[in-house]
Amino acid sequence: MKRPNVVFVLTDDQGYGEIGAHGNPYIQTPNLDRLHAQSVRFTDFHVGTTCAPTRAGLLTGHNCNSTGVWHTIGGRSLLREDEWTLADALKGAGYRTGHFGKWHLGDATPFRPHERGFEYSVAHWGGGIGNTADHWGNDYFDDTYSVNGEPVKFDGFCADVFFSEGIKFIERHKDQPFFCYIASNTPHSPWNIEDKYSSPYKDIAPSDARARFYGTVTNVDENVGRLRAKLEALGLAENTIVIFMTDNGSGGGVTCDCNGYVEEAPCNFNAGMRGTKVWEYEGGHRVPFFLHDPRQDRAESRDIQTLTSYIDFMPTLLDLCGVDVPPERTFHGQSLKPLIGGEQGGKWDARVLVTDTQRVARPVKWQKSCVMQNRWRLINGRELYDLACDPGQRQDIADKHPDRVATLRVGYEAWWALVSEQFERDIPFHIGADDAEVMLTTHDIRNASTQVAWNQKEVRGGVIVSGYWEIDVRKAGCYQFELRRWPREAGHALGDGIEGDDVEIRWDYVQESFRSMYTGGKPIDIRWARLIIGGQTLHAEVDPAEPFVRFNVNLPEGPAHLYPSFHTRQPGTIAPYFIYVKYKGR
Repeated sequence: MKRPNVVFVLTDDQGYGEIGAHGNPYIQTPNLDRLHAQSVRFTDFHVGTTCAPTRAGLLTGHNCNSTGVWHTIGGRSLLREDEWTLADALKGAGYRTGHFGKWHLGDATPFRPHERGFEYSVAHWGGGIGNTADHWGNDYFDDTYSVNGEPVKFDGFCADVFFSEGIKFIERHKDQPFFCYIASNTPHSPWNIEDKYSSPYKDIAPSDARARFYGTVTNVDENVGRLRAKLEALGLAENTIVIFMTDNGSGGGVTCDCNGYVEEAPCNFNAGMRGTKVWEYEGGHRVPFFLHDPRQDRAESRDIQTLTSYIDFMPTLLDLCGVDVPPERTFHGQSLKPLIGGEQGGKWDARVLVTDTQRVARPVKWQKSCVMQNRWRLINGRELYDLACDPGQRQDIADKHPDRVATLRVGYEAWWALVSEQFERDIPFHIGADDAEVMLTTHDIRNASTQVAWNQKEVRGGVIVSGYWEIDVRKAGCYQFELRRWPREAGHALGDGIEGDDVEIRWDYVQESFRSMYTGGKPIDIRWARLIIGGQTLHAEVDPAEPFVRFNVNLPEGPAHLYPSFHTRQPGTIAPYFIYVKYKGR
């Protein structure tokens, strides 16, 4: 029997309420509404509350904290090298595997998508277009992306490009089973979008930002329709599983008060839930999960209201595709195929699931946590809500149900014991694995506060950061470390500031509040540089007219921590935002 193809569309920062079929009276999503009407819908499906953690859980079947991914920056969005990914599994079973768009699980070896099971990838770097590791000056239009690690310029709007490249991948492999993962970076900010998408909302939205946010969702919807039409035209629709999901609660479509309750305003719909992205309440982590599988005996559209989680995603897909799991590989989640077949109650009602928000260097117990069992929600180990009678989480009933609180706290303790086993392990970048150069950036610098320069606006502004990078020296020898204030493609010297624009920008589509991402740059008076690694400390004077300062260091094989720094007149210390590392030989 021919294995099914899989097309997985994951959007960024689109909440459960930003779909017309979920009751939103303002947004226009006809193609998603159609997919909703033709799918099995998991209506109580939960993920992380931010981008990278959700992606780690979806692609491994493990709780994100145990994979090393509990933040979006500071080296805490790097998926441990020994994690077995969904792409690894499907590729090993004979699938062609492609990734298009956002990755956010590591921008340098060994973490990049084409090193984690995807044979072909078109990706932007960082957590969003315009993040520090991304190509300098990318603004959503006519940008440069990484194609299996090499920069390639593309024409068009970012989401259109990622869907188009996914469609091309499908066309190339239409006669083979394929896994096509399209991870749109939209509707995440900065909401740069053509007027034709945002203008339908400008008369009803409370702000230009909200109109743009809704417009980027409508653009995604248009692309979903284009993708499904291509599957039909190629004769692939009847043997292709199509999945649509989002990665966390709304990141721009809802305004809440200080308690997470949705404020009354036009275009402010959250499907009755409390909280948005990063919140521990339902609106932070309950997301849409539409699964359209024409092959299933029970493929008719319907809601499955059983509590489910992102850790169930990988085992479910492997089960639906008939891919065996080696005995040494295990999951924290379980296949949802029995639920699709009609199973309910029993073990499903008894299971305890946990999600949390850990935007720190090391996870903190109970921090911004939600423990879930059937209809119950324990928030931060203290507040208890019964969603059966209080879906908006307005009545804390912990004092009325102490036994339930105790049971859920026990469930959390078991979860914490599971996910905390690897907290102290390094998650290092590789250098010297081959002759390829490795670029490190302050998006992933480690320090106790996770204070980093994670986007190009902060690089332009000269944000002061310091810390180290975890390194695995793969072979002994001489390494060249090139420290830069500006990325290589920007072409600026170490001492340069930037007056006005230094990149080509589609200003007509850029929201006013985000213009500083693409223009100007603060000069930094760098006088000398230092590099500490492998027990060695090196110093060098700096010529501010040069674009970099270089160090050559002989290193033994094995783990190391890299501490590079620039030193200024004041005196002051700042980490180089960009470091290029190359193996030079023995």
